[in-house]
Amino acid sequence: MKSTKVSIITPCLNSEKTIRQTIESVLNQTYENIEYIIVDGGSTDGTLAVIWEYAPLFQGRMKYVSEKDRGIYDAMNKGIRLSTGRLIGIINSDDWYEPDAVEHIMSEWNRSEKYQVIYGYCKVFENDRIKLIMKNRHEGLPRTMISHPTCFITRETYKDFGMFLLAFRILGDYELMIRLYNSRQVSFIQIKKILANYRMGGASDNPKLYAREYSLVHYLHGLQTFKGMLSDLLKLYIY
Repeated sequence: MKSTKVSIITPCLNSEKTIRQTIESVLNQTYENIEYIIVDGGSTDGTLAVIWEYAPLFQGRMKYVSEKDRGIYDAMNKGIRLSTGRLIGIINSDDWYEPDAVEHIMSEWNRSEKYQVIYGYCKVFENDRIKLIMKNRHEGLPRTMISHPTCFITRETYKDFGMFLLAFRILGDYELMIRLYNSRQVSFIQIKKILANYRMGGASDNPKLYAREYSLVHYLHGLQTFKGMLSDLLKLYIY
């Protein structure tokens, strides 16, 4: 029986210093039937040269596009539209997978369920040192995010519940997960193994922007009142 195709998407912009590790982590997966899609936002450094270097090694399993976009979630949405796999994972250009990440995902995937999010543990690095291992569970989503670099989502889930909202700059992934969790129709499955590695220092580490978007996500999904959201936003600029 032919194995199920899995799509992996990497959004990037001027990622010459880190994307090589990301690409190699996809190339070296123990699971073979992987379609890799890189969505570049119009890099002006050596990012494209690195992509061209690795493209032949994927033997036709890599697609890439380079054009201006409306931010990281626009790039992710483009990648989802280009993908053809049954499950879709997204790994940013400064993060990387463990070699057996996809194999673990496929061992837990329930083929009989349309709507699934399968995820695991994630090592978090700060200045090339492990700061913590993120083990957040989906039951805690009303308070905090699970590890998005480890998430693989079925194609049907994106089709029927929608993709990333472009109104968000750094918490579009959190908004999506809250949306799926609140639907009560999507199964969340946690694998108790390290699947991916996250490098701190990107846009998502902006505390003020994070707090603003966190409050907005909670308001949109009924986890906070409008008055509470306004109070939180005022605190960001008064104190």
